Amino acid sequence: MGELAAPRKRFAIEPATLFGTNCPMDFDQFSHIDTWIFDLDNTLYPPKVRLFDQIEEKMRLFVSDFLDVSLEEADVFRAQYWRSHGTTLAGMMDQHAMPPEAFLHFVHDIDFSPLPHSAELSSLISALPGRKIVYTNGTEPYARQVLQARGLEQNFEAVYGIEHASYRPKPHAEAFAEVFKRAAVTPHSAAMFEDDSRNLQVPAGLGMRTVYISPNTVAPDYVDAAHQDLEVFLSQLVAASFSKPSGRLLEAHGHI
Repeated sequence: MGELAAPRKRFAIEPATLFGTNCPMDFDQFSHIDTWIFDLDNTLYPPKVRLFDQIEEKMRLFVSDFLDVSLEEADVFRAQYWRSHGTTLAGMMDQHAMPPEAFLHFVHDIDFSPLPHSAELSSLISALPGRKIVYTNGTEPYARQVLQARGLEQNFEAVYGIEHASYRPKPHAEAFAEVFKRAAVTPHSAAMFEDDSRNLQVPAGLGMRTVYISPNTVAPDYVDAAHQDLEVFLSQLVAASFSKPSGRLLEAHGHI
């Protein structure tokens, strides 16, 4: 997937002291990007809607039934495998030979009504020049349901789920390699948005720009930018790099 990138300059916005320094926002680091890759859960919707709580509860139920253990024990397995394998699914497949299909179908059968439409986020994503892709550790059908509920389905040319990486999850390098090959991603002209900083290390090593969307106030060295709110970050990025004061996109990007 290419050579490792040179040492990276970190920056942060709101609050400016996110990394313990008053470093200014350097939006120029995104001026060359023509492929924008977004994680799904807690990235393209705010964590406060607690959609993933439903999935975690269904994972507990499935693991409890599959292993014939209590819900409390199942929750221990769920959390342990998330830490050690990247996802509960990966741990269950590795340690207990669990087939993935039934698990994924069960845990993604949830109520999407808590997800609000966001015309503003849709507009901001549309303003980014180039391709937009979703890459999730969930499944493609689940991701498309989330996008539909958010009013974002028209913003993305492709959606990749864990099934497109042979059921290997982020942050494993092999998973990124398979999906990026499918999507014909050129890392040095791509950016990735994630709520789990572990999932940004491999993209950073490939030379991608990395954006950490999280309420956490500490980010690893391989993160280029961090913000608590995706919409606020994109609004500032678009205003600084891809629009004129009138709101029209720059001629340099072929959008006016």
